[in-house]
Parts: sequence; C-alpha cells; structure tokens
Amino acid sequence: MRKMKIVGLVGILLSMVLVLVACSGEAKNIAIGPAGSATNTVSKLILDAYGIEEGDYNSFEEGFGDAANGVQDGNIDISIGILGLPAGNITSLQASAGDVKMLSLSKEAVAHIEESSAYREFTIPKDAYDFLEEDITTVTAYAILMGNTDTISEELGYQLAKVMIENSSEISHAQGAQMTLDNALNGLEDLPIHPGAAKYYQEQGLEFDNPIAELNVTDQASELVLGTGSSGGTYYPLGGEMATVWNNNIDGINVTNRETSASLENLAAIRDGNMDLGMTVHGPAIDAVKGQGDFNEPISNVAFIGHIYPEIIQIVTREATGIESFEDLVK
Repeated sequence: MRKMKIVGLVGILLSMVLVLVACSGEAKNIAIGPAGSATNTVSKLILDAYGIEEGDYNSFEEGFGDAANGVQDGNIDISIGILGLPAGNITSLQASAGDVKMLSLSKEAVAHIEESSAYREFTIPKDAYDFLEEDITTVTAYAILMGNTDTISEELGYQLAKVMIENSSEISHAQGAQMTLDNALNGLEDLPIHPGAAKYYQEQGLEFDNPIAELNVTDQASELVLGTGSSGGTYYPLGGEMATVWNNNIDGINVTNRETSASLENLAAIRDGNMDLGMTVHGPAIDAVKGQGDFNEPISNVAFIGHIYPEIIQIVTREATGIESFEDLVK
C-alpha cells in the first residue's frame, strides 16, 4: 500500500512539474512538421497569426508520428499536424497518455490564415474523439493527387482517376472513403487538370472550367513513383494502398510509393523529373503552378488528377502542460 502511495505521489509531482514548466515563460517545444512540408509552412503561418516568431519557441521538424511520441514523453509541448479525421496517431496518443488536449484557433487567427493561404475554417465536432469536451475551431485544405505531364499519358491519367473513384472500396484506410465522385474535384481550384482525368470526370457528368494541361509524354513508363509523406502520417500508408489498388486494376504499370517530407518535396520532385505522381495539399500545389510562396518559378509539368481526402489541421498538447491556447505562448 505504501509503495502504491509513493508511485501515485510521484505521478502527481510530475504533473505539477509539467504545469510549472508550461507556466514559467520559457520557450516551448513545438513540432511544426518536417522541413519542406505543407505542415511546416502552415505551422509557421499559424504561429505568425499569434505574433509568435522564430526564437520565441523551440522548433522540432518531426513527422507527426515521431512528434506524438515526443508529446507523450513530455519532450514536445505542442504538435501541429495535417491529418485525416479522426487521426489514428491522436487516438493512440490519448490511449497512451490519457490527457490529450486539442487546441482551437481564435477567430482572428483563422481570418489571418484564410487571408494568407488557401486554408479555410473548419469545425472538428466534439464527437470526433472521445476526449473532446467541445467542438474545435481549426482550418482545412484538401489532399490531392498531382501527376507529371511529362510521364503520365492521357490514357494512364484516365485510368488513375477512374480507379481512384471506382475501386476506392478496396482501400482499407479510413480516408479511402473520401475518394468519391461527389468529392472528386475538391481542391481543383486554380489548377490545371490532366486531360485523362478531365475526360473521365466529364464522362461522369462533372463540370469544371479549369485549363486542360498539355502533355509531353514520348514513351509511357511502366514503373512509376508515387511521392507520399512520412511513415508516421496519413500519406504514406494511404499512398501504399492506393499504389496497390492501381497495380491490381491497371494493366502494364507498377506504382511504388516513396516516403518523403510530403507536399513541397513531391512537387519539386515532379518538377525535376524524379517522380511521376505526388500527394500534396492543394495550397502548395497552387503555389507551385503560380510560382509563388515556396516556389520561385512556376512548375509547368504538374496537373491535377484527383481529390484524396480533406486535410484538417489538428493541434495537440497534454492537459499536464497547462497550455490552453496559443495565447499562452505569447510573451
């Protein structure tokens, strides 16, 4: 009995220490996503919305899986991720830590983000996770598939889009359910569309007025590379299943998924001819096509093939840190 009391006391003292550290005014450890990722870009935008500058916090450029482990261990105070809903990593973190807290964005922060990016306000309902006590205000974008117009022919683009929609039931990942005809053009805003994909969607009665990309394919390759994201996130496992479905339903090709730092790396790899397909948030894709943001010049050989799933910004900490909002980090 005495041993149990001592163990319990140690746990209480540890929680008190974490709260004291959180309230001490010291720079907090924030996981902002891998360098070159859309998570990294939007994380800095979120922090900027609160007037939190580099040097005001200790940045950890981790994939969300590793960052969640850091939150569990107490080495990371806040982790920002672009994830599907619900996110398995967050559910697992709550199962391990037992005191996960999700942070909302203020109306002012949302307005700043909407003005500065393609992200838009989104409400995470409180029933999305067992630990939520209220709805969470955040922002969202769309995960989309972009294709290399130098390596993806019209016929292959048609088949890729068709299989994404008509064989999505073969994907066991939860986000596979988002690949529907109703969602197919989400994220197409301001992007050129691959002619093969355009043909398929027009046959299905969908309407759009985006420019049709020009192709420069001399010889359709049979071995294709799909850029995904970090192994701890959604892109990598989902992309692996997408590759398998394409391989099982499109003759003459073999798609291999590659672990990357996600959106920006995938778009740059397509530009450089090192990748055929890439998963990306639609905001960076628009920047790539327009030559703005993280891209100094327009990328001319990328085109939209289809919507994958909604990308929702989810920001987590632990109750033990005492952090209630980003306002708590402002000096």
